[in-house]
Amino acid sequence: MTELLVAGQTVAEYVLEPDIDPKLSPRPYLHPVRTLGGVTVTDVFPEDHRWHLGAGLAVQDVSGTNIWGGRTYVRDAGYTWLEDHGRMVHDGWIERTDSKLAHRLRWLDPAGETLLNEERVIEAAPAPQGWTLDFGFTLTAPEGRDIALGSPATNGRPGNAGYGGFFWRLPLGTPEVFTATVDGEEKTHGSVEPWVGVRGSQYTLVFSGIADDDHWFVRVSGYPGVCAALAWDRPLVVPAGTTLRRRYRVLVADGVLEPETIQ
Repeated sequence: MTELLVAGQTVAEYVLEPDIDPKLSPRPYLHPVRTLGGVTVTDVFPEDHRWHLGAGLAVQDVSGTNIWGGRTYVRDAGYTWLEDHGRMVHDGWIERTDSKLAHRLRWLDPAGETLLNEERVIEAAPAPQGWTLDFGFTLTAPEGRDIALGSPATNGRPGNAGYGGFFWRLPLGTPEVFTATVDGEEKTHGSVEPWVGVRGSQYTLVFSGIADDDHWFVRVSGYPGVCAALAWDRPLVVPAGTTLRRRYRVLVADGVLEPETIQ
Protein backbone atom coordinates (compact mmCIF):
# COMPACT_ATOMS: atom_id res chain seq x y z
CA MET A 1 0.00 0.00 0.00
CA THR A 2 1.31 3.44 -0.98
CA GLU A 3 0.10 6.75 0.40
CA LEU A 4 -0.63 10.00 -1.42
CA LEU A 5 -0.05 13.17 0.57
CA VAL A 6 -1.13 16.78 0.27
CA ALA A 7 0.79 19.26 2.46
CA GLY A 8 2.06 16.37 4.56
CA GLN A 9 -1.40 14.85 5.11
CA THR A 10 -2.42 11.45 3.80
CA VAL A 11 -5.42 11.89 1.50
CA ALA A 12 -5.45 8.53 -0.30
CA GLU A 13 -3.99 5.06 -0.15
CA TYR A 14 -3.13 3.14 -3.32
CA VAL A 15 -3.43 -0.63 -3.15
CA LEU A 16 -1.00 -1.79 -5.81
CA GLU A 17 -1.37 -5.58 -5.85
CA PRO A 18 -4.52 -6.69 -4.00
CA ASP A 19 -4.66 -10.34 -2.97
CA ILE A 20 -8.33 -10.93 -3.76
CA ASP A 21 -10.63 -13.46 -5.42
CA PRO A 22 -9.81 -13.73 -9.16
CA LYS A 23 -13.55 -13.27 -9.88
CA LEU A 24 -13.18 -9.68 -8.66
CA SER A 25 -10.66 -8.99 -11.45
CA PRO A 26 -7.69 -7.95 -9.26
CA ARG A 27 -6.32 -4.51 -10.12
CA PRO A 28 -4.77 -1.50 -8.38
CA TYR A 29 -7.19 0.88 -6.69
CA LEU A 30 -7.39 3.93 -4.45
CA HIS A 31 -9.07 3.45 -1.06
CA PRO A 32 -9.66 5.11 1.23
CA VAL A 33 -9.71 8.51 -0.46
CA ARG A 34 -10.39 11.25 2.08
CA THR A 35 -11.15 14.95 2.22
CA LEU A 36 -8.67 17.17 4.05
CA GLY A 37 -11.12 17.01 6.94
CA GLY A 38 -10.82 13.22 7.05
CA VAL A 39 -14.15 12.24 5.45
CA THR A 40 -13.86 9.00 3.43
CA VAL A 41 -15.32 9.40 -0.07
CA THR A 42 -14.73 5.92 -1.56
CA ASP A 43 -15.98 2.43 -0.80
CA VAL A 44 -14.49 -1.01 -1.38
CA PHE A 45 -15.95 -4.55 -1.50
CA PRO A 46 -19.52 -3.27 -0.87
CA GLU A 47 -22.12 -5.96 -0.31
CA ASP A 48 -24.12 -4.96 -3.39
CA HIS A 49 -21.12 -5.24 -5.77
CA ARG A 50 -18.09 -6.86 -4.16
CA TRP A 51 -15.95 -6.11 -7.23
CA HIS A 52 -16.31 -2.32 -6.86
CA LEU A 53 -12.83 -1.34 -5.72
CA GLY A 54 -12.60 2.26 -4.54
CA ALA A 55 -11.44 4.54 -7.36
CA GLY A 56 -9.54 3.24 -10.33
CA LEU A 57 -9.68 1.85 -13.83
CA ALA A 58 -11.84 -1.12 -14.82
CA VAL A 59 -13.49 -2.32 -18.05
CA GLN A 60 -16.01 -5.16 -18.29
CA ASP A 61 -15.12 -6.31 -21.79
CA VAL A 62 -11.52 -6.10 -23.03
CA SER A 63 -11.63 -8.15 -26.22
CA GLY A 64 -13.61 -10.80 -24.37
CA THR A 65 -11.88 -10.54 -20.97
CA ASN A 66 -13.68 -9.16 -17.92
CA ILE A 67 -11.44 -6.69 -16.07
CA TRP A 68 -14.32 -5.20 -14.10
CA GLY A 69 -15.17 -8.17 -11.91
CA GLY A 70 -18.35 -10.06 -11.17
CA ARG A 71 -20.69 -11.44 -13.79
CA THR A 72 -20.33 -10.65 -17.48
CA TYR A 73 -23.24 -9.32 -19.51
CA VAL A 74 -23.94 -11.79 -22.35
CA ARG A 75 -26.18 -10.75 -25.23
CA ASP A 76 -29.60 -12.44 -25.05
CA ALA A 77 -28.66 -14.14 -21.76
CA GLY A 78 -28.03 -11.31 -19.28
CA TYR A 79 -25.43 -11.27 -16.52
CA THR A 80 -23.66 -14.63 -16.36
CA TRP A 81 -20.78 -16.04 -14.35
CA LEU A 82 -18.01 -16.90 -16.83
CA GLU A 83 -14.40 -18.01 -16.52
CA ASP A 84 -13.33 -14.83 -18.28
CA HIS A 85 -11.80 -12.73 -15.52
CA GLY A 86 -8.53 -10.96 -16.19
CA ARG A 87 -6.39 -8.75 -14.02
CA MET A 88 -4.04 -5.79 -14.04
CA VAL A 89 -0.51 -6.27 -12.72
CA HIS A 90 2.11 -3.74 -11.64
CA ASP A 91 5.10 -3.82 -13.98
CA GLY A 92 7.46 -1.25 -12.47
CA TRP A 93 7.63 2.27 -11.09
CA ILE A 94 8.32 5.30 -13.28
CA GLU A 95 8.12 7.86 -10.48
CA ARG A 96 7.11 7.58 -6.86
CA THR A 97 6.88 10.58 -4.52
CA ASP A 98 4.60 11.67 -1.68
CA SER A 99 2.22 13.34 -4.12
CA LYS A 100 2.78 11.49 -7.41
CA LEU A 101 2.63 7.83 -8.40
CA ALA A 102 3.57 6.83 -11.94
CA HIS A 103 3.93 3.21 -12.96
CA ARG A 104 3.63 0.66 -15.73
CA LEU A 105 0.97 -2.04 -15.76
CA ARG A 106 -0.08 -4.96 -17.92
CA TRP A 107 -3.70 -5.96 -18.52
CA LEU A 108 -3.83 -9.77 -18.67
CA ASP A 109 -6.41 -12.22 -19.97
CA PRO A 110 -7.33 -15.39 -17.98
CA ALA A 111 -4.39 -17.25 -19.54
CA GLY A 112 -1.92 -14.53 -18.56
CA GLU A 113 -1.45 -13.11 -22.05
CA THR A 114 -0.99 -9.35 -22.30
CA LEU A 115 -3.97 -7.47 -23.69
CA LEU A 116 -2.77 -3.91 -23.06
CA ASN A 117 0.26 -2.16 -21.68
CA GLU A 118 -0.51 0.85 -19.52
CA GLU A 119 1.37 3.81 -18.12
CA ARG A 120 -0.57 5.42 -15.27
CA VAL A 121 0.04 8.70 -13.46
CA ILE A 122 -1.81 9.60 -10.25
CA GLU A 123 -1.12 12.95 -8.61
CA ALA A 124 -2.52 14.80 -5.61
CA ALA A 125 -2.29 18.58 -5.27
CA PRO A 126 -3.78 21.29 -3.05
CA ALA A 127 -6.68 23.31 -4.44
CA PRO A 128 -8.51 26.43 -3.20
CA GLN A 129 -11.57 24.36 -2.21
CA GLY A 130 -9.80 21.21 -1.01
CA TRP A 131 -7.44 19.09 -3.09
CA THR A 132 -7.41 17.54 -6.56
CA LEU A 133 -6.69 14.03 -7.71
CA ASP A 134 -5.34 13.74 -11.25
CA PHE A 135 -5.67 10.28 -12.80
CA GLY A 136 -4.13 9.82 -16.25
CA PHE A 137 -3.36 6.74 -18.31
CA THR A 138 -2.01 5.64 -21.66
CA LEU A 139 -3.11 2.26 -23.00
CA THR A 140 -1.07 0.62 -25.77
CA ALA A 141 -2.34 -2.32 -27.80
CA PRO A 142 0.13 -5.07 -28.74
CA GLU A 143 1.62 -5.16 -32.20
CA GLY A 144 -0.52 -7.22 -34.54
CA ARG A 145 -3.74 -7.16 -32.53
CA ASP A 146 -6.56 -4.62 -32.15
CA ILE A 147 -8.05 -4.46 -28.66
CA ALA A 148 -11.73 -3.57 -28.26
CA LEU A 149 -13.01 -2.01 -25.04
CA GLY A 150 -16.69 -2.81 -24.50
CA SER A 151 -19.44 -2.54 -21.92
CA PRO A 152 -22.75 -4.21 -21.06
CA ALA A 153 -24.39 -1.64 -23.35
CA THR A 154 -22.23 -2.61 -26.33
CA ASN A 155 -23.10 -6.25 -25.58
CA GLY A 156 -26.83 -5.64 -25.72
CA ARG A 157 -27.91 -4.49 -22.26
CA PRO A 158 -30.58 -1.76 -22.45
CA GLY A 159 -30.85 1.24 -20.14
CA ASN A 160 -27.63 3.11 -20.96
CA ALA A 161 -25.40 0.65 -19.10
CA GLY A 162 -22.26 1.78 -20.89
CA TYR A 163 -20.01 1.65 -17.84
CA GLY A 164 -16.30 0.91 -17.86
CA GLY A 165 -13.28 3.20 -17.55
CA PHE A 166 -12.28 5.44 -14.66
CA PHE A 167 -14.77 4.42 -11.97
CA TRP A 168 -15.29 5.85 -8.50
CA ARG A 169 -17.41 3.86 -6.07
CA LEU A 170 -18.93 6.31 -3.62
CA PRO A 171 -19.64 5.51 0.04
CA LEU A 172 -23.08 4.22 0.93
CA GLY A 173 -25.81 6.83 0.92
CA THR A 174 -27.88 8.81 -1.54
CA PRO A 175 -25.79 11.78 -2.65
CA GLU A 176 -26.99 14.61 -4.86
CA VAL A 177 -25.60 14.69 -8.38
CA PHE A 178 -25.50 17.73 -10.63
CA THR A 179 -23.70 19.60 -13.38
CA ALA A 180 -23.49 23.30 -14.13
CA THR A 181 -26.88 23.10 -15.88
CA VAL A 182 -28.86 20.06 -14.63
CA ASP A 183 -29.60 18.14 -11.43
CA GLY A 184 -30.40 14.53 -10.61
CA GLU A 185 -29.38 11.09 -11.82
CA GLU A 186 -31.79 11.01 -14.76
CA LYS A 187 -30.25 14.11 -16.37
CA THR A 188 -26.60 13.68 -15.40
CA HIS A 189 -26.43 9.99 -16.38
CA GLY A 190 -25.28 9.73 -19.98
CA SER A 191 -24.44 13.41 -20.24
CA VAL A 192 -21.33 14.89 -21.80
CA GLU A 193 -21.15 17.91 -19.52
CA PRO A 194 -17.66 19.28 -18.75
CA TRP A 195 -18.03 18.23 -15.12
CA VAL A 196 -20.28 16.26 -12.78
CA GLY A 197 -20.62 17.10 -9.10
CA VAL A 198 -21.51 14.74 -6.26
CA ARG A 199 -22.65 16.10 -2.91
CA GLY A 200 -22.91 14.06 0.27
CA SER A 201 -23.78 15.41 3.67
CA GLN A 202 -20.11 16.13 4.46
CA TYR A 203 -18.32 16.29 1.13
CA THR A 204 -18.41 17.43 -2.49
CA LEU A 205 -16.63 15.76 -5.41
CA VAL A 206 -16.32 17.30 -8.87
CA PHE A 207 -15.32 15.02 -11.76
CA SER A 208 -13.97 16.37 -15.07
CA GLY A 209 -11.99 15.21 -18.06
CA ILE A 210 -14.18 13.16 -20.40
CA ALA A 211 -13.02 13.30 -24.03
CA ASP A 212 -14.02 12.19 -27.52
CA ASP A 213 -17.15 9.98 -27.28
CA ASP A 214 -16.96 9.38 -23.52
CA HIS A 215 -20.11 9.86 -21.41
CA TRP A 216 -20.73 10.19 -17.69
CA PHE A 217 -22.19 7.07 -16.11
CA VAL A 218 -23.88 8.23 -12.89
CA ARG A 219 -25.65 6.06 -10.34
CA VAL A 220 -27.43 7.09 -7.15
CA SER A 221 -30.33 4.65 -7.01
CA GLY A 222 -29.21 1.05 -6.53
CA TYR A 223 -25.69 2.06 -5.58
CA PRO A 224 -23.71 5.34 -5.69
CA GLY A 225 -20.94 5.67 -8.25
CA VAL A 226 -19.53 7.75 -11.11
CA CYS A 227 -17.72 6.48 -14.20
CA ALA A 228 -16.12 8.25 -17.14
CA ALA A 229 -17.42 5.65 -19.59
CA LEU A 230 -15.19 4.77 -22.55
CA ALA A 231 -17.61 2.52 -24.47
CA TRP A 232 -20.99 4.14 -23.95
CA ASP A 233 -22.89 2.77 -26.92
CA ARG A 234 -20.25 1.20 -29.16
CA PRO A 235 -16.89 -0.48 -28.56
CA LEU A 236 -13.80 1.70 -28.39
CA VAL A 237 -11.08 0.01 -30.42
CA VAL A 238 -7.39 0.56 -29.72
CA PRO A 239 -5.74 -0.42 -33.03
CA ALA A 240 -2.69 -2.67 -32.93
CA GLY A 241 0.44 -0.83 -31.79
CA THR A 242 -1.39 2.41 -31.05
CA THR A 243 -2.30 4.20 -27.82
CA LEU A 244 -5.37 5.58 -26.08
CA ARG A 245 -4.91 8.45 -23.63
CA ARG A 246 -7.16 9.94 -20.97
CA ARG A 247 -6.69 12.26 -18.01
CA TYR A 248 -9.33 12.97 -15.38
CA ARG A 249 -9.41 15.35 -12.44
CA VAL A 250 -11.46 15.07 -9.26
CA LEU A 251 -11.87 17.93 -6.81
CA VAL A 252 -12.23 16.53 -3.28
CA ALA A 253 -13.78 19.07 -0.90
CA ASP A 254 -15.19 19.16 2.59
CA GLY A 255 -18.74 20.40 3.02
CA VAL A 256 -21.36 21.28 0.45
CA LEU A 257 -20.34 23.30 -2.62
CA GLU A 258 -22.94 25.02 -4.77
CA PRO A 259 -22.58 24.78 -8.56
CA GLU A 260 -21.90 28.50 -8.95
CA THR A 261 -18.96 28.31 -6.53
CA ILE A 262 -17.16 25.43 -8.22
CA GLN A 263 -13.92 26.58 -9.81
